[in-house]
Amino acid sequence: MNVQLPAAGCRLTAAIVESGGSVGQNDVISLVQDAVMTILTVSLPLLGIGLVVGLIISVLQATTQINEQTVVFVSKILSVFGALILFGPWMLTQLQEFTMRVYGYILTALR
Repeated sequence: MNVQLPAAGCRLTAAIVESGGSVGQNDVISLVQDAVMTILTVSLPLLGIGLVVGLIISVLQATTQINEQTVVFVSKILSVFGALILFGPWMLTQLQEFTMRVYGYILTALR
């Protein structure tokens, strides 16, 4: 069974193969680093858009002295939902690539 890994996961897979198939501490650390970086890259667009919309609405509320919390809440939810529709396919691709890398790590470690 041949598993073709994306280029980003080849570094750890090559390290596992060179070590004779055993998984060491450095391999686990590298896998956790890959997981954290994937989480950050996938969540960044949604968090960034929510932050920017919240900041803009807060400035508008401060200038108009309207202190209605539902305005901020609804606008953030709608903007994050729109961003999810816009960035959803890219986020799914990133998560699929990460999953394939993890499966590749498991297969290489079991050899």
